[in-house]
Amino acid sequence: MIDPATMLAFGVLTEPATLTIQRLLPGPIERIWAYLTESDLRRQWLAAAHMELKVGAPFEFVWRNNELTDPPGQRPPGFADEHRMQSRITEVDPPRKLSFTWNNSGDVTFELEPKGNEVMLTLIHRRLPDRPTLLKVAAGWHTHLGVLVARANGRQPDTFWDTWSHLKDEYDQRLPA
Repeated sequence: MIDPATMLAFGVLTEPATLTIQRLLPGPIERIWAYLTESDLRRQWLAAAHMELKVGAPFEFVWRNNELTDPPGQRPPGFADEHRMQSRITEVDPPRKLSFTWNNSGDVTFELEPKGNEVMLTLIHRRLPDRPTLLKVAAGWHTHLGVLVARANGRQPDTFWDTWSHLKDEYDQRLPA
């Protein structure tokens, strides 16, 4: 079942090819920074990757989305058990900002801002090349961030693939053609 609070926080197009999503997470900021930068923590909600935190440093994301939730749900056609992607860090300002390339689909920035005992995470994915990629990426980030919110709050996340499939359809209705 999809958490209603997660459903209310949809990403928005802040420019024609730029998706922005925000999530409020329990702090402190260093804890959330660790979820972004430490491979063992990041693989619990997104993908493994050992990063050297310096501009220009290459790294490889390794996704195993079937391992993010138990059960994983029904994986859609066209998705493998594992996906790898070469990336490169383009900006790093610990513990507030991390930017990196996103293969042939633009670049991604995470910004963290303390809000009392919580942290506002803003994800910005720029230069999305086309609508099919936008829909996959929007549903993907929304689902992965839902897993992060659940993990950071000590809760079980929603079933990954079923959530992703539902959100892809929902973003198709919400985002302009």
